[in-house]
Amino acid sequence: MRITVDRGLCYGSAECAYRAPAVFAFEDGYGVVRAGGEECADDPLVREAVEKCPSQAIRITERPG
Repeated sequence: MRITVDRGLCYGSAECAYRAPAVFAFEDGYGVVRAGGEECADDPLVREAVEKCPSQAIRITERPG
């Protein structure tokens, strides 16, 4: 599983960084996935951040392979 934030959808609420600060950061007005955080999709705080993102910019997807 892989976590991504779509900057085209994100409008900078920082909700993700508030809910899961070990995985998300707030940079240049947008939420971003911290380096190494891409693989933390099983973390309950990450799942909560995905559900609570007001712009629905966070995606958890299968890794291609």
